[in-house]
Amino acid sequence: MKEEILKEFAGYDRIAQEIAVSQKRGLDYSIPTFSETAYTDLLHPARLRLKVVEIIEETPSAKTIRLASPDGYLPPFLAGQYIALTVEVGGVRTSRPYSLSSSPTQVGYYDLTVRRVEDGVVSNHLLDRLQPGDELTSSGPAGNFYHQPLFHDNTLVCLAGGSGVTPFMSMIRETLETGQDRTLHLFYGNRELSDVIFHQRLTDMAARHENFHYHPVIERPPEGYDGLIGLITGPLLTGTLGDLSGKTFYLCGPQGMYDFVLPELEALGLPRRKIRREVYGPPLNVHQSPGWPEEIQPTDVFRLSVAGRPVFQVKAGESLLAALERRGYVVPSLCRSGECSLCRIKVLSGRVFMPPGTLLRKSDHQFGYVHSCVSYPLSDLEIMI
Repeated sequence: MKEEILKEFAGYDRIAQEIAVSQKRGLDYSIPTFSETAYTDLLHPARLRLKVVEIIEETPSAKTIRLASPDGYLPPFLAGQYIALTVEVGGVRTSRPYSLSSSPTQVGYYDLTVRRVEDGVVSNHLLDRLQPGDELTSSGPAGNFYHQPLFHDNTLVCLAGGSGVTPFMSMIRETLETGQDRTLHLFYGNRELSDVIFHQRLTDMAARHENFHYHPVIERPPEGYDGLIGLITGPLLTGTLGDLSGKTFYLCGPQGMYDFVLPELEALGLPRRKIRREVYGPPLNVHQSPGWPEEIQPTDVFRLSVAGRPVFQVKAGESLLAALERRGYVVPSLCRSGECSLCRIKVLSGRVFMPPGTLLRKSDHQFGYVHSCVSYPLSDLEIMI
């Protein structure tokens, strides 16, 4: 529309003045003319540059790493999603997914809350060596562990263990900051009270907001502790919540928690569609998974060839993705839990083990593709990346 015609509209002078003031402050309200590809890259970038601006100690074993963009822009995300950090440790380039614990309404930074893992190469590197000012690269936000209001109930029962509280912290912050019509119950299991991440903040938020209820569950409580103790059991849930109808249950925590809590929920008669579970990395002891061949020990060694290249040795208890990264191969990866399929490789010969529940497409299974992050050698192998 020509400017001469625009000037005839009532209020033109006032709007023109506001635009001029905004431009002086560095803001641009003009309509962008990006291509479809540019819009897609803006919302779903393949890679992000991130700078550490602050490191916040949460507990003796956990810290929050606050990350901003040197470019001044961070793509939006849904509460419950994660990003995968890429790091180089001991000459090995690898990645790890970490849930965002900040609220999606916070556009200036991402918070990643990292807890130390026993023999955790990446977690120890981040907690011991990372400093403000360091730069990292990551994927864009990803993952399917979020509330979908079209299908999920507005009462969320969040069951967390250890660092599994991080996606729930994002959900809680978003709900309370934006005044959404949701009710949240957080049952948060830990061995010791001192291990509870965000304990004081969660306590304060529950005291201020009627629609958020915080239930820490401590296995080894200190003397005089009057809260919930033991494990997150079916009777504990029903005793606290009462009627379970109209509620969707969300689980995030280590494999041991899933092995215990899922049967407890099923015993309560909850339908599977009411239970949502976040992927949480490969099993720590894969040889203890159902279906693992008894004759194979995790220390057994096999030969691995990558499409005719020199052969190297791999252990049965080490995922193919980790073994390939250790040898300098760059394999695209994201969730490292057998869900996203980004790390697919093709098995040309030999046998591998994948834990029950691995989300492998029917076509991948038909043509010999596997998820390398949760595939373990059971014989000599030849693969194609």
